Amino acid sequence: MSQVFLDLEQAYRAQEGSRFAVISAPYDGTSTWKKGADRGPEAIIAASAHLELYDIETDSEVYRRGIYTAREELDLTTPERMVESVERAVGGFLSRGAVPALLGGEHSVTIGAVRAARAAFSGLSVLQIDAHTDLRDEYEGSPLNHACVMARVSELCPIVQVGIRSMDASEKACFQRTRVFLAEEITGRTGWEQRAVELLSPEVYITFDLDGLDPSIMPSTGTPEPGGLSWYESLRLLRLVAERRRIVGFDVVELCPGADHAADFLAAKLVYKLMSYISAAERGALSSRSHGA
Repeated sequence: MSQVFLDLEQAYRAQEGSRFAVISAPYDGTSTWKKGADRGPEAIIAASAHLELYDIETDSEVYRRGIYTAREELDLTTPERMVESVERAVGGFLSRGAVPALLGGEHSVTIGAVRAARAAFSGLSVLQIDAHTDLRDEYEGSPLNHACVMARVSELCPIVQVGIRSMDASEKACFQRTRVFLAEEITGRTGWEQRAVELLSPEVYITFDLDGLDPSIMPSTGTPEPGGLSWYESLRLLRLVAERRRIVGFDVVELCPGADHAADFLAAKLVYKLMSYISAAERGALSSRSHGA
């Protein structure tokens, strides 16, 4: 089983000069239902070896710009150490000019990544694709629980939430309705993507919780919710963000691998699509062409 994203040959996976850095954070310390997100990064990397390296939509082979797979082990012994460890790792690659692609693990890994991105980019905003608001101030005694991730992120910078369809009443006090795109209001519709992007600052970090997708295409999450986004709805949004804003880093979290490896492959392709969009935007090759259904 490959431990290198896309199983790339050495010429395209060296740390020096690579445009992207894949960082694994196999943390599952605060999950509250089905465990297994700690196996997500390994499953994504294993599935990535079966991706085609040519992306039809962007007419590109982004791997040629270099994709480094970090081998550094993070300290995952406590939520606090995990957050600090992720922050150091992501910050290190940002300082080298690479775009970090963080693979979770549960959603709390995002806190450290956003801390690092906010330190590097003072005008940062965060786009969250998710089924859940994750705005609790604390949960099960911890402010760093996966249910609190966006409460911590919103303390650092503005956020936009997309795909939301589940929340606790206690989160209503932090719920910024004008910056939230509920799944029931956007699925099957167009035009909302532009409104979402307009709320984002010039520099954006994307956190993509896979339960933001409909369970019919992404059943392998710890807390699935019915009624989520489709593949092409998600891509329309991500492409538009790449076209009109600068994506400085991203994560894909909450994959809980099961017997059906299609979900692992979807997650791996999502990572590669984001890389392709970022690279195509940098060379001015994106347009507002919409996706089919």
